[in-house]
Amino acid sequence: MDGETAEEPVPPQGAPCGPGSGGAPALGGRREPKKYAVTDDYQLSKQVLGLGVNGKVLECFHRRTGQKCALKLLYDSPKARQEVDHHWQASGGPHIVRILDVYENMHHSKRCLLIVMECMEGGELFSRIQERGDQAFTEREAAEIMRDIGTAIQFLHSQNIAHRDVKPENLLYTSKEKDAVLKLTDFGFAKETTQNALQTPCYTPYYVAPEVLGPEKYDKSCDMWSLGVIMYILLCGFPPFYSNTGQAISPGMKRRIRLGQYGFPNPEWSEVSEDAKQLIRLLLKTDPTERLTITQFMNHPWINQSMVVPQTPLHTARVLQEDRDHWDEVKEEMTSALATMRVDYDQVQIKDLKTSNNRLLNKRRKKQAGGGSSASQGCNNQ
Repeated sequence: MDGETAEEPVPPQGAPCGPGSGGAPALGGRREPKKYAVTDDYQLSKQVLGLGVNGKVLECFHRRTGQKCALKLLYDSPKARQEVDHHWQASGGPHIVRILDVYENMHHSKRCLLIVMECMEGGELFSRIQERGDQAFTEREAAEIMRDIGTAIQFLHSQNIAHRDVKPENLLYTSKEKDAVLKLTDFGFAKETTQNALQTPCYTPYYVAPEVLGPEKYDKSCDMWSLGVIMYILLCGFPPFYSNTGQAISPGMKRRIRLGQYGFPNPEWSEVSEDAKQLIRLLLKTDPTERLTITQFMNHPWINQSMVVPQTPLHTARVLQEDRDHWDEVKEEMTSALATMRVDYDQVQIKDLKTSNNRLLNKRRKKQAGGGSSASQGCNNQ
């Protein structure tokens, strides 16, 4: 989870929904949040477990069972409801952090949404590898981890949800135990991919290439790029793209991402299988439309035959240990790169002729207004 945090509400202490708040629409038409005070069911702690995109995550305990949980606090807004809705829809899916309860409470005259989730006590994926010390981390283990993350993404994409923020701090283990399960969390940037803003056949060809006709492909391809970066780091301990300037994402780094400029340097990559390198190349394609889909990824031999991937010891744990001081910068760079992609993909818009500012079109309009060609410039979206 990251620091792109909005103003967070303070946990409401026994503050049930005020008058008039019961008429709020159901989240996504799926489930209604509980309207009574969250503190009736849970004892809230001041221990901050993390920062999500839209709010703080605090420790809490179920009053009856004593179960330790995580509570995310969001001021009610369309964005917050969208996050809850997408997470609720995904909850219960494989390798996805489960929602236990959602409450709608009033606090200081503001409506809040409180998401109670399972507590992920095992910490972040790469911290766990960092802490291994001399114990070898192998290519087969990396393949099994990538299969687990891919399983989560496959479920989301099958539900027509793009996560759009798959990065190290959003990959958490259920416990410190050896058999802990890796899960994906934080749906603050998740987006439904069936609402196609580009369905209208009225568009200006000057603004968009003919093949750019499906924003859902772009949103989902963002997740596939993330899989490529995470897989790369898992296999060597450092990222494929990095900034040389100290900025979170420099113009040079942006250019390297767009041009696909990365390598497989020795000694870290000398023993890594060709299958693994080939899969990374297919994920880090510069053109989002050329990247593997999640189905193609899951069908790749390195993933679907992970049990026969060689148990080659990797340099990952050593590199992560040595570069521990720079790990926060690596995470910040990935956060910034994903933010840039989301903006780029969100701007894949096909402009309506009526609102277009294209100079050539303006010239044609003037000509028409002066009695030129009477050919229709619009089209009917009947």
